[in-house]
Amino acid sequence: MKTMFLTGAAVLAAAAFMQDAVAAEVAPADDAAAGAAPDDAGAIVVTGTRSRAVRTVADSPVPIDVITPAELKATGRTGLKEVLGNIIPSLTMPALGGGGTSASVRPISIRGLSGDYLLVLVNGKRRHTTSLINNLSRISGGSTPVDIDLIPTNAVGRIEVLRDGAAAQYGSDAISGVINIILDDRPRGGEFTSTAGQLYEKGGELLQQTIGYGAPIGDGGFVRFAVEGKYHGRADSSADPVPYVYPFVNGAPDPREATADHLIAGGYGRSNRDKIVNSSLNAALPLGDGLKLYSFSTLSYRDIDDKRGAVVPATIGYGGQANAQGFTSLPQIYPSGFQARRRIWEWDFQTAVGLKGALGSWDFDVSSSYGRDHVKLGAAGTLNPSLGPSSPTSFFMGKQIQDLWVNNIDLSHDYDIGLVEPLSVAVGVEHRWEKFQNIAGEPDSYRDGGYVIPADGTPFGQAYAGRSPSPGLVSFTGTSPADASSLSRNNIAAYADLSTNIAKTWFVGVAGRFEHYDDSAGDTVSGKFSTRYEILPGLAIRGGVNTGFRAPSLAQTGFSTTQNTVTVIGANRVNTTSKFLPVNSVAALALGARPLKPEKSLNYTAGFTFEQGPARLTVDAYQIKVDDRIVKTEFLGTASNGGAAIRNILIANGVTGVDSAQFFTNAIDTRTRGIDVVAEYMLRTTGLGSFRLNAAYSYNKTKITDIIDNPPQLASLNVTLFGRQAQRDLVAATPRSKIVLSSDWSLGPVHALARLTRYGSYVESSNVASGDKRFGAKWVTDLDVGYDLSSHVTLSVGANNLFDAYPDRNGIIAADGSGAYGNFAPFGLSGGFYYGRVSVNF
Repeated sequence: MKTMFLTGAAVLAAAAFMQDAVAAEVAPADDAAAGAAPDDAGAIVVTGTRSRAVRTVADSPVPIDVITPAELKATGRTGLKEVLGNIIPSLTMPALGGGGTSASVRPISIRGLSGDYLLVLVNGKRRHTTSLINNLSRISGGSTPVDIDLIPTNAVGRIEVLRDGAAAQYGSDAISGVINIILDDRPRGGEFTSTAGQLYEKGGELLQQTIGYGAPIGDGGFVRFAVEGKYHGRADSSADPVPYVYPFVNGAPDPREATADHLIAGGYGRSNRDKIVNSSLNAALPLGDGLKLYSFSTLSYRDIDDKRGAVVPATIGYGGQANAQGFTSLPQIYPSGFQARRRIWEWDFQTAVGLKGALGSWDFDVSSSYGRDHVKLGAAGTLNPSLGPSSPTSFFMGKQIQDLWVNNIDLSHDYDIGLVEPLSVAVGVEHRWEKFQNIAGEPDSYRDGGYVIPADGTPFGQAYAGRSPSPGLVSFTGTSPADASSLSRNNIAAYADLSTNIAKTWFVGVAGRFEHYDDSAGDTVSGKFSTRYEILPGLAIRGGVNTGFRAPSLAQTGFSTTQNTVTVIGANRVNTTSKFLPVNSVAALALGARPLKPEKSLNYTAGFTFEQGPARLTVDAYQIKVDDRIVKTEFLGTASNGGAAIRNILIANGVTGVDSAQFFTNAIDTRTRGIDVVAEYMLRTTGLGSFRLNAAYSYNKTKITDIIDNPPQLASLNVTLFGRQAQRDLVAATPRSKIVLSSDWSLGPVHALARLTRYGSYVESSNVASGDKRFGAKWVTDLDVGYDLSSHVTLSVGANNLFDAYPDRNGIIAADGSGAYGNFAPFGLSGGFYYGRVSVNF
């Protein structure tokens, strides 16, 4: 597949290519910015409109921001997730959202909703999602969003962020908004950048190199490539040291304690060591008679080594006494406990080709795009204790693969119907094919070796003789053949989009879309109405209403895994084996599962815009109601949630050797209300330079309005399908408010960007109110200072989290020493980061 991609990219580059036809007519990307000066408000936007008439940031009927490469670079961040989280007030990410791959590839939340509800486009074309399902994440649990970190930052011409539902225009996922990443289309010149930095006190070294170059081809065509290479080390742990590592000797600490490493939880903080290479190709070639051939591609490789799942030895935190988890750490292999490491090797690509032109009086755009995310999962520094002391310590755990093939035909035409502007009509059809595969790993990563701990006279043997460790890996789970799956589906969609100005000051737009899936998602219809009315010059009101949907992902339908984990029951830590059931499996159906159906949304938005001279202000309130949200059930079968009755159902339906099970279900309805405020001011002075000032505020609050009753199969049992902690994580785990204040100053060759961000308070909840931990609001300061040595060379230095802010020390410290700062902090657990950067234009 990689060979196919590279060959296809070479052919397309030779033929050439282009980005979105409308975008090709846009002013250079550096002319627009989310925090741009109001006199830049005339920059044309292409997201959320299919009209031939140009729309700008200032006169858009829906809230939209434009972010430039200069802004991306000045954040000092090196991945698009962190960059956008730094700029967009309503977008947040937890430091550690939970276990599984979500700890390695962090989930995002926007407007209080998971990343699944955000549609990502590249050059106006749908981007494929990740194959890594966040099955163990407490924030955005079960989501499979687009991983925008696999798009090179130096390939971006600009990013348009539409803060409104747009499913009627673009289809599934566009509930909370749309991000359109428009690739750089400059036909000449290039840039090289080198960035190096590290955390103040905790390592986390970063080295990033980027290069991009464009050249004209043919008569008015271009080809442009970008490559980004990055090494980012893990941080030193933010955990507390543990008191004891070795078993007590005759009731006293082992003498080896004096030289032992007591910092067991090595992954508490920035736990990843990342090696990433991202690349892109963007090209266009006019063919004459108004025809343009275009194509764009991305290709990425990522190698992650993530410290996940510290396993305590037999005595940690218990005054030298044996604990329930200790026997999973065989002293013959790991006498001091161990820090397991998740390994991820990932290839990701997407390539698109299309043709634009005119067919009679209609404009057309015909395109085809194919993308794949291919992930190989492994584990190192762990063991399968059921194999005994002969267990390997590194494993191949399986693969997850997600494919997406999209074909589009888009037509547009303007009709003069006697209004002040023509009626813009856009219609189109789309075909999507997608496939998800969950492929089994090596047998040692999941099998039961049958090892029984012998009574050998050692302290370990005396404590655990006769016990049999659980099968499979500790901390991670290899995919067994019983958990493997392969699912695919087709989708056919058709849409119509009409817009015009009824009067010079009054814009109205309507859109409708029908979609048919050939699986349980079935048929959906979405609609949208938007309007903008200019009351006075510079002052306008705007708003709209739209319905939307998100089809269940194939991963949510078919994902399955068997997980060895630790459950806290009272004051005891108990090893348990749980199974995540495919929703259509016999066992899940026996527990009351039903085929997943699309989540449906109803969005309202209303606000106003004011622009006068150097000042601009936008205020937009919204409500997003989502019905039939897909969530994970609780673990069914634990002692407090169904117990033996659930386990008997599982055994009767072929699932043995597990203590509990869970599955996805359309369980809840939610309502999110919020407001976004953006204020901008451009101040130019004769002696002190120019100041671009920006203030942004975002507030949202989510409420669960309904939870389904237990299905008939569980009605007679003492079962909680969706418990307190899971409910609270939906409504309280991310900050409700965020304030971003920034000043971009320039004077001759000197320029500086200062950004002050306030993250509101949040709660890491428990199943009982007394266990909740509230973390207070924090201000975080970022600074980037640059000097132009010449028109070609710029040197910059900067700091993220300049004053080394940490979350409140309010967490529950676990037996391995982690937890003091909680897990959900949106600005991380590892303190400040400083860097230097050199940029060379040529």
